[in-house]
Amino acid sequence: MLERYELEAFLTLAEELHFGRTAERLGVSTGRISQTVKKLERRVGTPLFARTSRSVRLTPVGQALHDELLPAYRQISTALERATAAGRGVHGRLRAGFGTPWGGELLTAAADALLALHPGCEITVREVPFDGGVRPLREGTLDVQCVAFPVREPDLTTGPVVFTDARVLLLPAAHPLAGRTSLGMEDLAGLDLIAPGGDVPRHWVEHHYPRGTPSGAPVGRGPAVATWQEVLSHVSAGRGASPGAALGARYHPRPGIAYVPLRDAPPLEYGLVWPTAADSALLRAFVAAAVTTP
Repeated sequence: MLERYELEAFLTLAEELHFGRTAERLGVSTGRISQTVKKLERRVGTPLFARTSRSVRLTPVGQALHDELLPAYRQISTALERATAAGRGVHGRLRAGFGTPWGGELLTAAADALLALHPGCEITVREVPFDGGVRPLREGTLDVQCVAFPVREPDLTTGPVVFTDARVLLLPAAHPLAGRTSLGMEDLAGLDLIAPGGDVPRHWVEHHYPRGTPSGAPVGRGPAVATWQEVLSHVSAGRGASPGAALGARYHPRPGIAYVPLRDAPPLEYGLVWPTAADSALLRAFVAAAVTTP
């Protein structure tokens, strides 16, 4: 039988694929994470992670274990959160923010589900501008936010991944690459990527809008933007390209824009983020509702 800490250590490392970030999220030392994983591997009888000096990845056995454990862990966590909320009482006001239409739909559905159980709560859901980053959480105008990971801010807590989507590249419809069935990350060479300005964390921008391809070829920068509508306008006008989510083709169709799959890019992961100091029964109940929303 796995102890809860072992389960959390394994699932968090499987998500982060980095011992340091896993230790930071769980509030323990890197050595303890390593010891816990080794103990679990001895119990299973085979490596769950393939480690090198530069990378960590799941082995086939580790991936299979992850895929079977994650749904059960989420179900257990949700049950515990609901029991805790019932015991402490869920009340008060919660302000949730989103940056994409699909994120807004998720938060609205979570709010509806939570209000059905706790009608005395007040939950508002509003959009965050593209260049807003996590500033609303720091300014105190939001209590929780649905964002594209990674988020590595020391004063913020990141919840579990709530959904994923494939990555695409938005290109002007007349661009030579727009007619391809798919593109690779090396095809970004020489393009100008339209990225958000404002207070978006640098590590987030560099992750989603790299300045170089995997082989080191330079990738340029297009206009800095404040809203997603500005991204669409610039791409349509031929001023650059933009990485994005495959769902964008359904939510933001434009005759002047082609959405081309990026076949070798990792999927986009979305989750909830909140100030570490702002824990509450209502917040925990809302996060649990978002995780279980279909």
